[in-house]
Amino acid sequence: MTNRREFIQITGAGIFATTIPGFLKMPAETGKHHLAVQLYTIRDAISKDLKGSLKHLADLGFKNVETAFWPKDVSVQIAADALKEFGLKVTSCHVDIPTKENIVSLLATAKAYNCENLIWHGWPEDKRYSSLEGTKELAKIYIESNKLAKDNGLRFGLHNHWWEYRNHVDGKLVYEVLNEELDDDIFFETDVYWVKVAGQDPATILEKLKKRIRLIHIKDGPAVFNEKLISDNPDPMTPVGQGTLNIPSIVNACSENVQWMIIELDKSSIDVFDALKQSREYLSKFKSVSLT
Repeated sequence: MTNRREFIQITGAGIFATTIPGFLKMPAETGKHHLAVQLYTIRDAISKDLKGSLKHLADLGFKNVETAFWPKDVSVQIAADALKEFGLKVTSCHVDIPTKENIVSLLATAKAYNCENLIWHGWPEDKRYSSLEGTKELAKIYIESNKLAKDNGLRFGLHNHWWEYRNHVDGKLVYEVLNEELDDDIFFETDVYWVKVAGQDPATILEKLKKRIRLIHIKDGPAVFNEKLISDNPDPMTPVGQGTLNIPSIVNACSENVQWMIIELDKSSIDVFDALKQSREYLSKFKSVSLT
């Protein structure tokens, strides 16, 4: 099982974009949570057979994906062409924090995927999250990145792990400080699994932050904190609906602002494609979830 440290982040492509056609498009059915797959889930399969893996995903009925990491020999353009070949649309991209140094390559990535949503994946833990001063310093960086993204026609969001919902800084949890300090248009992609690992109730968080959350990562499993997590070695996860998370309460707590419900398994207890198939079938039973 390959971990995220051994993969190369998407950071470059060969085309500079000054405008990104097709941006600001809403899903076809408003008020629905549309399903997608975080491609980190099938990273090992992709490293062996890019097109075969994407075809398998499409054959399962998935139509949308979120990008993360690619093998060294797969460029953004190669990936974009393969995704298009199998009818897979990109909802969002996990990328490095936008800076003046990398914005050109991020624009090119966004254009290649026809995707406006850039999300700071947030790994590994920044030690500044251990203090209020450090958390506010990071908030200022995110605000600057958001301005840079907006100036270039993009949207910027943050993906969480467990520490944002576990670390206390001067009597507040990190996520509370971020919610207070950040510009309103910086969105959260809330990973409900890590929220539970941190000891919080995902449904409560979804309701509390409903104005901020636009996407969620939905996954299931034991969701218990242990030291192995720090070295990026989580316990195997189950298909959605077969672990310890209260998925019905999570789905019901998602506001209409949550456009995308993205399935992710960092590590799977069974064949990963079978886990995705079972997760899709389970989530399709909810009236608010759309398979498109």
